[in-house]
Formats: sequence, C-alpha cells, structure tokens
Amino acid sequence: MLTYPALMAADILAYGTHEVPVGEDQAQHVELTRDLAVRFNRRYGATFVVPRTVHPPVAARVKDLQDPASTMGKSRGRTAGVVHVLDEPEAVRGKVLRAVTDGDPDVSYEPGRRPGVANLLEVLAACGGGEPQRLAGEYGSCGALKEAAAEAVVEMFRPVRARHAELAADPGQVDAVLRAGAERPRVDAAFEAVGLLPRG
Repeated sequence: MLTYPALMAADILAYGTHEVPVGEDQAQHVELTRDLAVRFNRRYGATFVVPRTVHPPVAARVKDLQDPASTMGKSRGRTAGVVHVLDEPEAVRGKVLRAVTDGDPDVSYEPGRRPGVANLLEVLAACGGGEPQRLAGEYGSCGALKEAAAEAVVEMFRPVRARHAELAADPGQVDAVLRAGAERPRVDAAFEAVGLLPRG
C-alpha cells in the first residue's frame, strides 16, 4: 500500500510518459506522480515530464467475466473469468460465452442492476467502438451479445497475437532486443549523470 504508488510513479517518470490511461481507482497514483514531477522540476529544473491522466470513455475497469462485481486481473486465483491477450481464440470465445449475466433474456445497459450484461456491453464498445447504451438496443438476447463480444475481443487481439508469434519464432532476436533494452537505461543514466544528455 505504501510502496506501490511510489513504484508506479517511478515507472511513469522514468520513461517520460505524457499520458497515462487509468481507471478511476488509479487516478490518485497519477496525481501523486504529477505532484512529484512538479516539485522536482521546481527544485532542480525541467527534468521530468508532468504526465496527464487519461480516462478511457468505456471499459476503464473491465470486470471479471465470472464475477462482474470484481475487476478482471491477472492476480486472481481463478482464471475462467479473465481473458489474457495471448489466449487462443477458442479460449477467448469460451470464456466470453460462459460470462455470467442474469435470468433476464433481453439486453439493457444497467450497470447497477445488471453488472454482467453491462460488462459485456462495455467490452464490446471498447473493442469495436460505440456506446454501451446504444449497443444494448442492437441485441435481442444475451446469447447474441456474448457472441458479438467474443468475436470483437478475438479480433482486437488478433494482430497482437500474430506479432507475438512472429517475434517468438526468433528467440535469439528477442534476447538481443531485451539485452539492448536493458542496456539503454544504464547508458542514458550514465550520460545524464555527467550532464551529456538533455533533461526532459
């Protein structure tokens, strides 16, 4: 609880991040980061980018497909309600099609009363564009909504999975990129320490 906000701030500031997309639950951490950057810059000169919080219009906090009262996350013990970016398409479809909704067969966007249906509408909106309220009117049943949401998630992740497969096919190149990526911050830090890199 005490170290996580500081670690998050360090990650944001170290990479000169201009925009940080977060849900409402993380906004205070970005505000802490902004305060640290402003205070440091006032004292030592323009060093850090002062980041800006960006709130996605929908699905800033995607809910667990099996427990729509909880946020989807990799730290959860059960994974049936968690979709991973590199999950196979059939695994993604299966998880979305088994998503918890309710006994009401029609589709309406009511996050307080129908969190499971609202979650699927928000996922669909985030993947394909549109607004959850409008999308609710396009589906006559929760089954049709689940099918559409499953396909939207599969298609959104398809290019990421393809690129991952392409990169993973050459482990030597991946290792080289990782080594170069680890070396660059060390070199930058050394040059900045002696004043040979511009700040900011």
